[in-house]
This record gives sequence, structure tokens and C-alpha cells, in this order.
Amino acid sequence: MITSTGTELLDDPGADPAAVRTSLTNIARANRFFGGTAAVLHGLDRLLNSAPSIQHPALTLLDLGTGAGDIPAALRRWGTARGATIRTFGLERLRPAARMAGTRELPVALGCVTTLPFRTASVDVVTMSQLLHHFDRETSIGVLREAARVARRGVVVADLLRSRLAAALFGVGAFALGFDRHTRIDGITSVRRGFRPLELLELFHAAGLSAGLAVRPAWRVVAWGTPS
Repeated sequence: MITSTGTELLDDPGADPAAVRTSLTNIARANRFFGGTAAVLHGLDRLLNSAPSIQHPALTLLDLGTGAGDIPAALRRWGTARGATIRTFGLERLRPAARMAGTRELPVALGCVTTLPFRTASVDVVTMSQLLHHFDRETSIGVLREAARVARRGVVVADLLRSRLAAALFGVGAFALGFDRHTRIDGITSVRRGFRPLELLELFHAAGLSAGLAVRPAWRVVAWGTPS
């Protein structure tokens, strides 16, 4: 059963902008040090390799709940290293996050992931990192359906593997790295709201997406797929 334990700073659209900026800066560091960025890169690589028809020298990619925009920036660098151009776009509901992402040369739209303000099949790939655990089951399925509607090629979801040990270790690591109190507490909450692999797979299937799935280092779970 998918849990929904507690709330987080970034769940609140009225959160203090300074606190949001501090937390997003530390989340970007956590993505780099604790495997969040690597998990998305793995999912994108598997999606592209599992569907040869999407191996193009240029791709458009929409990142939902993009936060500080650090993951799209990493995806652009990843594409460049492989001789491909990845044009990235972001969606955020928090204005402070959208402004931060804009400093990374990421065009960002303000909106809600449950009703995406984009045309059907308007981008190649939709990604989301540590976003889906913020929603209950039915909302998560709706978000995945919206992502599948917008994506011509496929969808990649990277999230947290629910684990008591992971929650405890995140708290220790976040304290050692000097993360702010909000990020330390919210990170533990996020792990507790995370997924077991079969839970994430079931959400993909319920949304009408075929799915590949992998468990990655640092308690990460990744799914990728195309409309079935």
C-alpha cells in the first residue's frame, strides 16, 4: 500500500520563498550526492535504448515539478556528451522554484501537474523526480496519464524507495552536509512516503503505460515506459 505520511514544505504553495529557495538548493545537492540525478539519467537511458525509434540527435523534454532545475541541466549535459541536443522545459507551481530554475536557462511554466498546460504529444519525453510520492494513488495515476498524453515518446519517473533504514541514513547524511531543518525533516518524510517497486509498476500499468523498472543505489526506484 502506498503511504502518505506527513506533509512537506514544498507541498505548500504559500510557503516562505526564502525557505523554499534554501530547501531547493539543498535538494539539488542531495540529488547530486544521494543518487536522485543518477536515477533519472538511468531511466532516460533505458527509455531511449528500449525504444530505438526515439534515438534522435535532438529531443524535447519536460520535467514536472522541476524544483531548482538541476536535473534538466544534468540531462542537457548528458545529451551533449552523447552527441545529442536535449531541449528542456520545466513545470512548477511554486514561483520561487520557477525563478530558481530560470537561472539555469530552463524555460519554466507555472501550472499544476494534474492538468498540464501543454498540447497532446507536444514533447518527446516527460520526466519527474521525487514528485509522485506527494500524491495519493488516484492522483498519481492521473498525473501519469497527463504525462503520457503530453509525451510523444515516453515517461520517466524516479522516486524514493520506502525504507526505514534509508530514512535514518538520510537524516544523518543531511545533518552532516549542513542541510536546513526543513530539508532534513522533509527528506525523511519523503522516504516514508516513497514506493516499493511493484507499487510504482502498478501505477504505470493503471495509467495505461508499459513499464520497465529498476532499483538504483541510494534507495531509488525508477520506472520508464510508453503508452501501451
